[in-house]
Amino acid sequence: MAKNLVIVESPAKVKTISKFLGNDYVIEASMGHLIDLPKSTLGIDIDNDFDVKYITIRGKGQILNKLKMKAKAADTIYLATDPDREGETISWQLKKAFNINDNQHIYRISFNEITKNAVTTAISQPRNIDMNLVNSQQARRVMDRIVGYTISPILWEKIKGKLSAGRVQSVALRLIAERESEISAFVPKEYWTLSATLIVEGDLKIDVQFYGKDGKKVELSSVKEVDSIIEEIGDSKFKVVDIKKSKREKKAPLPFTTSTLQQTAGRMLNFSVSKTMSIAQKLYEGIDLPGRGTTALITYLRTDSTRISEEAIASCKEYIEKNYGSDFAAENPPKERETSNKIQDAHEAIRPTYIDLAPADVKDSLSRDEYRLYSLIWRRFVACRMKNAIYDTERVTFDAKSYIFTANSSKVVFKGFLTLYDDSDDEDEKSGKLPDFVEGSELKLDKFDKEQHFTQPPAHFTESSLVKLLEENGIGRPSTYAPTINTLLKRRYVTKEKKNLFVTELGLAVNDIMVKAFSDIVDEKFTVNLEKKLDDVENGVIEWKEVLRDFYPKLKVELDNAEKNLEKISIKEEVTEEKCEKCGSNLIVKYGPYGKFLACPRFPECRYTRTYFEHTGYKCPECKEHEIYKLRTKKGRIFFGCSDENCNYMAWQLPNDLEVMEGMEKYIDNSDKKS
Repeated sequence: MAKNLVIVESPAKVKTISKFLGNDYVIEASMGHLIDLPKSTLGIDIDNDFDVKYITIRGKGQILNKLKMKAKAADTIYLATDPDREGETISWQLKKAFNINDNQHIYRISFNEITKNAVTTAISQPRNIDMNLVNSQQARRVMDRIVGYTISPILWEKIKGKLSAGRVQSVALRLIAERESEISAFVPKEYWTLSATLIVEGDLKIDVQFYGKDGKKVELSSVKEVDSIIEEIGDSKFKVVDIKKSKREKKAPLPFTTSTLQQTAGRMLNFSVSKTMSIAQKLYEGIDLPGRGTTALITYLRTDSTRISEEAIASCKEYIEKNYGSDFAAENPPKERETSNKIQDAHEAIRPTYIDLAPADVKDSLSRDEYRLYSLIWRRFVACRMKNAIYDTERVTFDAKSYIFTANSSKVVFKGFLTLYDDSDDEDEKSGKLPDFVEGSELKLDKFDKEQHFTQPPAHFTESSLVKLLEENGIGRPSTYAPTINTLLKRRYVTKEKKNLFVTELGLAVNDIMVKAFSDIVDEKFTVNLEKKLDDVENGVIEWKEVLRDFYPKLKVELDNAEKNLEKISIKEEVTEEKCEKCGSNLIVKYGPYGKFLACPRFPECRYTRTYFEHTGYKCPECKEHEIYKLRTKKGRIFFGCSDENCNYMAWQLPNDLEVMEGMEKYIDNSDKKS
């Protein structure tokens, strides 16, 4: 039997780490948590100072017994669970379960990347279990258990069964519900833009944009204002009154943290938060590569830090100089943007473990989505060590009868990090060079172009934008965002249509109870303060049960008040006048993974379903026969289209002179005309 036992969480790590350690080491996996609070009861004796009852998770007893036997036979045990609060807690629970003899040695080791150097260094520098980390996790786990197991039964009683509340989940739901309210209450405002096409010489023309008058910016709110300007300018010449040229730098990005990886993968790859984390976990644990065996491709995926090790910086600089030239390698790393003070610097940023393994080198060993995510991480990391991009910018100002028009250009003169990585959608950065103008010269007008616009409501949250807001406000931790969003979707509090998140009637009912009865739980500041206290526990500033002693008394008062005073909420199914094509019943609106759909109320006897369309009650102005439906683009923007698939009518706003279809007055919402 080997003298040394190393216990990791995931079996995928076993193969990777086994390559680095000799025959004196046996590597085993705990398969995640083996010990936790019981599912069937609260597991916390609140009256006895929050005494916690831990049990072996059902179905995990065999694994735990196997590890106990291995531990008993080993001289030295290295607990190598994940390098975070949760991993520290798993190691602590294993140590307690082993109940080892005094002559045995049991150590905690951790590593941010699964490389030979990182693993052997960790083995050579073992430490004791960090009880501050453990207690911080215990406080979080116990607090979340109390919230979930005491509030959820109230939701069952007041609404219906199989509902849940959560410390972070309920705040996220409130944010989504409030955004929905903002969108519903939004009143669009009309505005106009005005541009002029000027003749430079011959066939060369340039478009300039209206700015204002007498040097002051002017907003155009009606066609009357626009026509007045056009009339006043007439055929006057446009005089060049100012030319400003300058250089602008676009900063290289920071390497990925958990949150920024989730956001960027959502935006650029259309990955859900849970998909991003699942794929990143595989890349971290190891992928089989020809000639190299099981190889970990990225560092630990749960991190708030943008810090990079000196070794990784040196390797990346060498790679950049070799493949792109010394002019592209940055001397200093990009500085952290001053966005928050909530950074936990225990780990490095997310980066490739081996910079020489470019995406193209491992493409054949990865699935399509694994390759896309690895490529994103690799390119972002290399880009963060490259120099900033440099632009030549120019702004030319024109005067016509004291009205000011401008033209701008921006041209890349040194691509820097953009050679490898560009996540910008800014069209201004892609504009071409302007003609060479001379101050005082005059240009003739070719034509004016005016366009009507309406302000748009706030955008619906996507998973990416919700994660961004949660992180910016210090709500929860990035590692909790994926399970939080999954729970909201699973409980049908929220649905996802394309990328956008929409609150359901059920979600609104749950949020209504939470806001009325448990105002602290859904209050952002309260949640942020709790996170700070948990950080204080981690830093050894306060004792972990002190957080619970402060937290619970007010919750108990709110629980008692909710039991006595909250009325039941009845959620009625939305019945439509659409008929089931199979049995003739009135179809009802249901929610599925992709949003609303129509279904027969006689399910499961009748399983008829079809797509849901939102009525407007107006007749299509093009075909003069069918109704206009209110629809959404893939990005969630509202538009209107004819219900007849053979008619091509589409508009962003409804005209004001539409004819009401017979019997459809009940569907008319005047706000639609302005949306």
